[in-house]
Amino acid sequence: MAEDIKVKLEKYRTAPFDARFPNSNQTRNCWANYLDFHRCQKALDAKGIDTAPCEWYRRVFKSLCPMSWVQKWDDQRGEGTFAGKI
Repeated sequence: MAEDIKVKLEKYRTAPFDARFPNSNQTRNCWANYLDFHRCQKALDAKGIDTAPCEWYRRVFKSLCPMSWVQKWDDQRGEGTFAGKI
């Protein structure tokens, strides 16, 4: 399984189609992948497991989200004012 993820990450170019977000506006897709990345990291860190599988979500949100949004959300998480549930 880990080898499958490594192969997919090596071949990664841009975010693939996600049937949950069929419209051209990808704002919700960006938000969902940002949250999924941090939830994945939190869950795997708590179990003491390698967080490499979470890298997929990071790459997707990095390709979809404007960096200004990501920076703002990171700042909000640091301040404890982030609106999402991680």
